[in-house]
Amino acid sequence: MNDSAHVSHDAAHDAAGRGPIDEVLLAEPRGFCAGVDRAIEIVERALKRFGAPIYVRHEIVHNTYVVNDLKAKGAIFIEDLAEVPPGATLVFSAHGVSKAVRSEAAQRGFQVFDATCPLVTKVHVEVAKLAREGYEFVMIGHKGHPEVEGTMGQLTEGIYLVEEVADVAQVQPRGSKLAVVTQTTLSVDDAAEILAAVKARFPHVREPKKQDICYATQNRQDAVKVLAPAVDVVVVVGSPTSSNSNRLRELAERLGTPAYMVDCAEDLQPGWFQGLGHGARVGLTAGASAPDILVQHVITRLRELGAVAVRQVQGVTEDVHFPLPRGLGDRSMNEAAAAAATAATAATAATAAVDPARS
Repeated sequence: MNDSAHVSHDAAHDAAGRGPIDEVLLAEPRGFCAGVDRAIEIVERALKRFGAPIYVRHEIVHNTYVVNDLKAKGAIFIEDLAEVPPGATLVFSAHGVSKAVRSEAAQRGFQVFDATCPLVTKVHVEVAKLAREGYEFVMIGHKGHPEVEGTMGQLTEGIYLVEEVADVAQVQPRGSKLAVVTQTTLSVDDAAEILAAVKARFPHVREPKKQDICYATQNRQDAVKVLAPAVDVVVVVGSPTSSNSNRLRELAERLGTPAYMVDCAEDLQPGWFQGLGHGARVGLTAGASAPDILVQHVITRLRELGAVAVRQVQGVTEDVHFPLPRGLGDRSMNEAAAAAATAATAATAATAAVDPARS
């Protein structure tokens, strides 16, 4: 175990110990990113302004706790737009949608709010722009992931998916103009390896001006690179469907540290921490779609298993914020609330005029 990580105390350390775990090291940054924050807020504000139900195409973000919380508030998650009644309010998930889905929603007349992460939208815009200039595309990503389906669905042809280095040899573009884009939640190292293979086969391929892998994915992976060598076990809070959470677990294992992913504190297995010896450390991080309350629940469970100190690894401080869509910003929400209050007052006055006895 390498003790080179820089940490700061946030809890007193009980030298006696109460179990196999001596202390917990928290990665920084961890948990929600700006795109996830924005997507969840869009659904919550839509519920507040328009009332339940609000329909959401696909899970707004890939986290069980978040989805269940929004369901309890009145959100209904669907995959097929045929499940949405006419005139309903629909939210597109943070992963983005294809042009076909967007067109179908317009044809059906839904009121749509787009919670696509702006960093995913940036990729969509780049694809559309370069396609008009005659480019075809190699997309580095995971087949079946909704973000990949959304990005590839910006075109009807001329975009080729590669999931690993071996896939690059199968790409057969029709022309000479080729560009590369990536899923935003990939392993930074895996994406770099595949990109190198693409450039080796297509030396003139056009790369994005800025890498497509988002700042939050990069920062959380960098934090695990600091965390993993300093601990005996890494625990990642995230749902099985979360791409970026899975990549954090894989990265820790690649660095030689056993790693496990949990959807909630109840998923923790005491056996993971047996036989680690005196002074064992557990590293804890969370994917970009995992709320901090789940991290706190896991810390509580780790304390029950014997952890007596929690320390935070120094890392990047994130201050990214994305604007809300038109109609759900503070001004729109305030205007809607004021209009509702005025309508309620008018209704009360009308009732009193019709039945003075009730006033």
